[in-house]
Amino acid sequence: MPAYGDLVEIRLGPQRAWMVCSSELTHEVLMDPHTFDKGGPLYDRLGKLMGDGLVTCRQPTHREKRRLLQPGFRPSHVAAYTDLITAEAEAVSHAWPTGQPVAVTEAMMSLTTRVISRVLLSDSLDDTTAAEVRDCLTDVVRGLFVRTVVPVDALFRLPTPGNRRYRRALSRLHAVIDTVIARRRRGAVRDDVLGTLLAAARGDGGAPALTDQEVHDHLITLLLTGAETLALTLASAFGLLAGHPEAERRLHAELDAVLPGGRRPRAEDLPHLVHTRCVVSETLRHSSPGWLFTRVTTEETELAGCRLPAGATVLYSPHLLHHDPSSFPEPERFDPDRWLPGRPTAAQRRAMMPFAAGSRKCLGDEFAMVEATLARGPRPRGGGGGARPGGGQPRARPPGHQRAPRPGECGQDPRAPPGRRAVPAAAPAGPRRAAAAPRDHHGATLPGHDLRAPHSGRPRRAGIPNGR
Repeated sequence: MPAYGDLVEIRLGPQRAWMVCSSELTHEVLMDPHTFDKGGPLYDRLGKLMGDGLVTCRQPTHREKRRLLQPGFRPSHVAAYTDLITAEAEAVSHAWPTGQPVAVTEAMMSLTTRVISRVLLSDSLDDTTAAEVRDCLTDVVRGLFVRTVVPVDALFRLPTPGNRRYRRALSRLHAVIDTVIARRRRGAVRDDVLGTLLAAARGDGGAPALTDQEVHDHLITLLLTGAETLALTLASAFGLLAGHPEAERRLHAELDAVLPGGRRPRAEDLPHLVHTRCVVSETLRHSSPGWLFTRVTTEETELAGCRLPAGATVLYSPHLLHHDPSSFPEPERFDPDRWLPGRPTAAQRRAMMPFAAGSRKCLGDEFAMVEATLARGPRPRGGGGGARPGGGQPRARPPGHQRAPRPGECGQDPRAPPGRRAVPAAAPAGPRRAAAAPRDHHGATLPGHDLRAPHSGRPRRAGIPNGR
């Protein structure tokens, strides 16, 4: 599609839309959220799920919502979650059967659900409820994907097994959140995100008090976005490392050097896990969980020399930007060294948008990087974790760090190239080239994520826009 220009008009059924195909033009859109706001059918459907949370709210109300939630995800606060993440990685891996294949996506969903629920709710969910929430999230995300790509609401009112499963999961998820809120109101004050929201509901701090529905909407939004996106990223990392043994060997060598004796990582170890973080960054570039996002113009405007009417749908794709050979040579090659300190160019950093940018950038971007770095793969019970390069005895891996599965392990299809994914692409009906003449928009913020593609070689589900 970039061959047609930086801005390409396409048809989404009967609707006209404009696809942004360059990183510079994408930044122009994202840095002017007052003109290119969230909206349209996708967000209408998401609003039924998340209410008026950080993902689905319009720009005029976004700043106050973000200001309320941001402190819990600041880098200084994220470091305090190191022990929580590694403990949960160990707990999840203890449930794995020794010597048996593990369904890696389900395992990573278990891990990320446990982590984000503790960040939001402390220990309000017991193991049984946390597992139920994970299963509900899986069904909700699967059902949401269908609802975002099929614009016929009548189909989802039919009593099909899939529709019933979606409604049951959604109803149960809302019920769990309501129960946790009610129980916390009767209990002690806790220093977590729910505690922050309940303080805001009491009117502490002088700002207008949150309603009960707003507290609920914020928790649902953060729970959904905090679990599913990172689970797909971690599963992708497993697949990519399985197909790139040298990158895996270097990752294990770094872990041995930084974490002698297989000890648990601590916050002060994070700056030394350079290659591990590079693996995470390259996974986000190569197989970004967010593949297509939308914005809607709030007024008539000009973009790349093309006049867009108010209400026009504008799309951008991190996958497209991350696989642009002008930004990333050999874009299909998995190469963590792209992200070594001093290596990325300014253009590459600008084109890399797994978390978007600006004031609507992912609220938990640094938290996600820390969690993925520490929990790239939990250790199975009993230690073990692959042989040393060139042979030797198996070695123990610290919790949160384990050998990537080989093709055929962890429920992977051994016939599929590891880490590869099929990205659905809408063929433009009569694409038209728009002059590439970017203009400067002086906005103040940026967007969040919208629709997610699965990590594996076949489309399975789309995720939920990050609440950024």
